[in-house]
Amino acid sequence: METILQVKDLTVSFQTRDHEVEAVRGVSFEVRKGETLGIVGESGSGKSVTARSIMRLLPSPPSYMKDGEIIFLGKNLAEYSEKEMESIRGRDIGMIFQDPMTSLNPTIKIGNQIAESLIKHQKLSKKEAKKQAIEMLKLVGIRNSEFRYDQYPHEFSGGMRQRVMIAIALACRPALLIADEPTTALDVTIQAQILNLMKNMQERFGTSIILITHDLGVVAGMCDRVAVMKDGVIVESGTTEEIFENPKHPYTLKLLNALPRLNEKKKVKPAPLILTNSNNSRPLLEVKSLRQHFDMGKGNVLKAVNDISFQIREGETLGLVGESGSGKSTTGRAILRLHQPTGGEVLYQGMAVNRLSKSEMKTMRRHMQMIFQDPYASLNPRLKVLDIIGESLDVHKLTGSPGERRKRVEELLDMVGLDPAFALRYPHEFSGGQRQRIGIARALAVEPKFIVCDEPLSALDVSIQSQVVKLLEELQHRLGLTYLFIAHDLSMVKHISDRVAVMYMGKIVELAESEELYANPQHEYTKSLFNAIPVPDPKIEAQKKRILQDEYSEEDKYQVDHSQLVEVSRGHWVAMPTG
Repeated sequence: METILQVKDLTVSFQTRDHEVEAVRGVSFEVRKGETLGIVGESGSGKSVTARSIMRLLPSPPSYMKDGEIIFLGKNLAEYSEKEMESIRGRDIGMIFQDPMTSLNPTIKIGNQIAESLIKHQKLSKKEAKKQAIEMLKLVGIRNSEFRYDQYPHEFSGGMRQRVMIAIALACRPALLIADEPTTALDVTIQAQILNLMKNMQERFGTSIILITHDLGVVAGMCDRVAVMKDGVIVESGTTEEIFENPKHPYTLKLLNALPRLNEKKKVKPAPLILTNSNNSRPLLEVKSLRQHFDMGKGNVLKAVNDISFQIREGETLGLVGESGSGKSTTGRAILRLHQPTGGEVLYQGMAVNRLSKSEMKTMRRHMQMIFQDPYASLNPRLKVLDIIGESLDVHKLTGSPGERRKRVEELLDMVGLDPAFALRYPHEFSGGQRQRIGIARALAVEPKFIVCDEPLSALDVSIQSQVVKLLEELQHRLGLTYLFIAHDLSMVKHISDRVAVMYMGKIVELAESEELYANPQHEYTKSLFNAIPVPDPKIEAQKKRILQDEYSEEDKYQVDHSQLVEVSRGHWVAMPTG
């Protein structure tokens, strides 16, 4: 089989003010025509630096290639000028980035961003480029492509934006596609669609793919060969079957063992040490017929949360799962009054949260807090950790002197497993996992009893995810915390949650004890979520039927618009159509 790319002894360094950091050290691999090579490893392993080096996208300074060759179709790209590389990027090598929103220009229409590459590299007229761009939108499964051509990135969902990125990357039929964590921020059903789409496009165009990821479940279903990276070095490589069936390196074993598996029995959680509600039969939080509607203009109303009800007992974790747009994050924000609910009631210890005044709500926030999805975006980059955490202490007047304030912040950092000396650092000086721990410390600062965890793991590596979940469980046991745990990672939700509610199109379609739901899903949508989860086993993934799905239509595919929850067995509720 023809080799289209050879990376030989690649070494890339970054020059800081004080010293040099070798991010990639002596990396070598090859990619053959039509195959998919997976490069796996945690954040900081050097995999993205390797990918960007191939495309020559690293800023210089501070980065520079110390050694090595990048032989692409017989030519050494390491010797190319920036102008020569401009003719390669997009035409011969395409790239899909992790976050499509930051990769797409928010001020330019989607269609023009696809057409731009066709005009530049294939010298097409604007009319012909538009025609081909619309065809590419159709190929990547976006309906009404003529209409969508003239829309902007913010008018697309996350999964649809990633489809657009694939359309841009493949518009000129490149020989090589580099996909850098293309599904990390997507839920399992959308992830499955994107991966299926990449496979279908690969078969259609004969494109070779380098897939950069930390998810070995994705690798099992997508890749022919795998290279495992750690600390800038490839520590193990081989066929996908070899790596999964007989891993040799301890780091590969660590990555495989960090993956939560649906077939594993859930560990019994110890009861919290502190419970303030002696009558534990009464729920800590009750949500009754909650509705959150948004006016989209021109008479259109988005029913993001459409008449849902549930309860959470003190000391319990209720998992809330569903794909992007299902309404799960909006539910969490409506409960905390970050959105003013359109209707229904939220009762905290019997008190109607949605009826409180602004000043009363300010007091209530001592009891109800939130951990956000993106720890970097939710931390003020201009403030030191001392002030990020200390702000809430100041608002609620929980400390007196500056010394007392600092002592409390240092106690909180220690509580979440961080060095108290980190109080004087800024957010950019921390890793993703450390930033999420700071976010947890901030939420705990006012000693709440109830915390909404809104996708707190989605941006983290699997091993870091398991560390954060363990921390949340330890804090719950020690402090008597109650969680609403919102996530799209169903495997992780199973292991942290006592009960799980499944949301689809603004409604809860199924709710049951964690083990019961995973062992015996009743609703068709719940079953589809489980089927979409990538399994870290190449043999199982190979047996899965690949279907290229269109974006979801406006029709209610799982018949939940006119449904109500019915108890099918004790504590197991399922939405049943009534019309």
